Amino acid sequence: MTQLARFVSLLVACACVAGPALAQKYPTKSVRIIVPQTPGDPCDTFARLLGHHMGERLGQSFVADNRPGAGGTIGLALAAKAPADGYTFACGQGGNLSVIPHTMKNVPYDAMKDFQPLALIATNYLALVVSPTTPFRTVADFVKYLKANPGKVSFATNGEGAFMHMTTEAFRSLVGFEYVHVPFKGVAPAAAEVMSGRVDATFGSFTGLYPFITSGRVRLLGIGKATRASNYPNFPTIAETVPGFTSGGWFGFVAPAGVSKEIIAILNREANAAMKRPEVRAKLEALGLDVWTESPEYMGKLMKSEYDKYGKVARAIGLVPK
Repeated sequence: MTQLARFVSLLVACACVAGPALAQKYPTKSVRIIVPQTPGDPCDTFARLLGHHMGERLGQSFVADNRPGAGGTIGLALAAKAPADGYTFACGQGGNLSVIPHTMKNVPYDAMKDFQPLALIATNYLALVVSPTTPFRTVADFVKYLKANPGKVSFATNGEGAFMHMTTEAFRSLVGFEYVHVPFKGVAPAAAEVMSGRVDATFGSFTGLYPFITSGRVRLLGIGKATRASNYPNFPTIAETVPGFTSGGWFGFVAPAGVSKEIIAILNREANAAMKRPEVRAKLEALGLDVWTESPEYMGKLMKSEYDKYGKVARAIGLVPK
């Protein structure tokens, strides 16, 4: 081997180990987790709970930085513009990465280009509930009536273009019916109107609605999981009557585009290790969440499928972002 060939071989060898060598030194300072919601929000809980355990294992502080506002877009825009060095990442969710890009005007980031998935944390699912003043007992009863009586059933949502509205539209697209849309400024007032009987139905977080389901203030027709929940096996899924229908939220950590694969791998490994701890899993499951420990690639596929799903819904109804 000539001297030049040996020199080239040395360069190649150095290049091959440079990435892992840099990653092995990470982190050398504190890491910021941007939380685009207020303290107490699920994302805030994830950032603080998982950040604590990740910091213990990696020897540096993982600090939650709350930057709420505009449906989470303020905090995520800040994360998108952060240096791609692994020292800033954010908690994202289906609402601000899958739905808002199609329903809000001038979103200050591209959900599919400005972030790279880091770790899927948890998912939840929605429930279809009706007022106990209605005669509906099953999804099949409800669907039959919806088809036969266009425009006679009212659905409450948390606003035009918001997640509950888009879920209702996704349901409508599979069933085929017309309804009266009654938008409110939040989830709580929408549910309250169904409890009062002034509005017929709504989709909402199963966890949030569960106390009202058990007390009889609303009547559960079905849940938005693909299969029955293991801890609630007697609750039917909507998909048993309406094949293909699922609806729920997802939560995960996303990093600015451009962070090295080595650092992403470290953060994914440590986030998953934290979620495998019994005390962490117990706290998340107590919130009614399904806990995940998957690869960044798995999370990326979920993000893309949810983004495409709600983009299709928005286009189908001619929704104009506001």
